[in-house]
Amino acid sequence: MTNKQKVWGLGFLTVFLWASAFPLTKVVQEQFTSYPLGFLRCSIAAILLLIIGKCSHIHMPKKEDIPWFFLSGAMGFTLYMIAFNTGIQSLTSATSSIVIAITPILTAILAAKLYDEKIRPVGWLSIIMAFIGVLILLLWEGVFSINIGLVWTICAAIVFCGYNILSRRLSQKGYSSLEIVTYSMLCGAILLGFWSVESFWQMTNASAKHIFALIYLGALPSAGAYFFWGKAMSLAERTSEVTNFMFITPLLSTIMGFIILKEVPNMGTFIGGAVIIVSIVVFNLKGKG
Repeated sequence: MTNKQKVWGLGFLTVFLWASAFPLTKVVQEQFTSYPLGFLRCSIAAILLLIIGKCSHIHMPKKEDIPWFFLSGAMGFTLYMIAFNTGIQSLTSATSSIVIAITPILTAILAAKLYDEKIRPVGWLSIIMAFIGVLILLLWEGVFSINIGLVWTICAAIVFCGYNILSRRLSQKGYSSLEIVTYSMLCGAILLGFWSVESFWQMTNASAKHIFALIYLGALPSAGAYFFWGKAMSLAERTSEVTNFMFITPLLSTIMGFIILKEVPNMGTFIGGAVIIVSIVVFNLKGKG
C-alpha cells in the first residue's frame, strides 16, 4: 500500500466514524440525557487515548500548561458535548452535521484575527455565503419558529473553534497532536464529572444496545477517529489531502441517518446545506492566502 493510499484510507475512515456519531448519538439519547452522555463518552475516549498514548510514549504535560489543557478540554469536549448533545435532540443527523461543518470557516476567521492569517476576497465571499446557508436552515420553517437545536449546534461549532485555536497554541509549545487530544479529552471528562453519578445510574437502566452504542461513540468517533486523523496528517504531503475528506461528512451522516433512523431531511436542509458545503469547498480551495 502506497503512502497516499494510507492517507486516503485513514482520512475516509476518520470522517466515516465522525459521520456515524450523528445518528448514533440520537440512538443513545433514547436512554441517556445530554450531560451524562457527554461525561461517559469523554471518559471512554480519555481512557482509550491514555492507553494509546502510553503505547506511543507520549510525554506528561508541563505543570504550567495544565490550565491550558483544562481550557482546551472545556472548549473542545465539555462545552462542545453539552451543546452538541442538546442540539441534536431536535435536529436530523444531516442538519446537525452540516452546521458542524462550518467549524473550519469559523476557525479561519478567528485565526485571521489572532495570527494575522490572510483571507482572500473570494474567501470572505465564501464566508458570507456559508452564513446565508445557515440562515436558510434557521429560518426555513419561518422567522418565528427558529429551531433551538440549531442555535445549540451553532454554539457547538463556535466552542470547537476555541479548541482548534488552543490546540494550535499547545502545538507551538511542542506538544504532539496525540498529546493535545489525550490531555484535553481527559480534562474535558474531569469537568463533566459533576454528572458522573447520574451517568452511572442511567447506565444501570440502559439496554445492551444503548450501552454498546455508547461504547462505540466513546471508542471510535471520539478516540479512534482523532488518532487516525493525526496519523493521516503525519503521512500526508499536504494538509488538504486529509482535510478535503471533511466535505463528505454531511453526505455520510445523511445516508446513515436515513438507514439507521429513517430520517428524511426537509428541503431547507438540502438548499441551505448545498450553499454551506459549496461555500466550504470554495473557501478551502481558493479562500486562504
